Amino acid sequence: MLGLTDTPQPPTDLIKDVTEATFMADVIEASKTIPVIVDFWATWCGPCKTLGPMLEAAVKGAGGKVRMVKVDVDKNQRIAAQLQIQSIPTVYAFWQGQPVDGFQGAVPGSELKAFVDRTAALAGDGGLAEALEAAEAMLAEGAVVDAAETFAAILGEEPENAQAYSGLVRTHIAAGSLDQAEAFLAAAPAAIAKAKELDAARAQIELAKQAANAGPEADLRALVTADPANHQARFDLAAALLAAGKPQEAVDELLEIFRRDREWNHGAAKTQLFTIFDALKPQDPIVLNGRRRLSSMIFA
Repeated sequence: MLGLTDTPQPPTDLIKDVTEATFMADVIEASKTIPVIVDFWATWCGPCKTLGPMLEAAVKGAGGKVRMVKVDVDKNQRIAAQLQIQSIPTVYAFWQGQPVDGFQGAVPGSELKAFVDRTAALAGDGGLAEALEAAEAMLAEGAVVDAAETFAAILGEEPENAQAYSGLVRTHIAAGSLDQAEAFLAAAPAAIAKAKELDAARAQIELAKQAANAGPEADLRALVTADPANHQARFDLAAALLAAGKPQEAVDELLEIFRRDREWNHGAAKTQLFTIFDALKPQDPIVLNGRRRLSSMIFA
């Protein structure tokens, strides 16, 4: 991976024009070793004149991890027909001799960069690791569609990649499609069905269901203030806090229930704490601190 001060040096043939005579060598064969992006364009196409330079810049910025070819559809009508190009600009990503991703029409620069990044990341195991990192970043930033496409592309290369499978489940959760998330999780390959990444996704689905039924935070907080021993109200408040994106406060409330009555509702507070810990990353400070505080109460 390039350091922050390194300057990428793309090869001289990073971007080229191809014809029907060279398409097989420059796209199909070349994509067996490095991802190739194909830009279908024409001289009369206004959006193509905007998209083309933006795409070239993004490809050059990938530091040689992906190549780009340009196909003039007027001069190469047979290729356009074979690939069923119905409008331009159309862009395809080829990997291992097959089209694996693509889009039509002009797109914002951020989407264009995401497309190039996930295409460039397809080559090799290191590429998959980079693609996973990029997909997780997209999901964290709320770019759910881009993240889903990237996780799906990774699974196309490695169907039993537990992190990518979990990531695709989590994109459904982020989109509010809990039924789809559950169905996809249930269909996980047997080899990864019990992986910790999928356990985390299961925990997130459970918390998302609870969050969907959570009451108003202000009302629940008022109930707890009026009667600190109202454990059900405090438990419901924790769910409302999770729904509001406040996991630390939710953990605090559940720990308070456990401190007051660890056996309340068959140990519901402890069970809920472990569900939250499973849903978060193991090294998350909320998890580390929460587990430490819970342990100190258990062994006090």
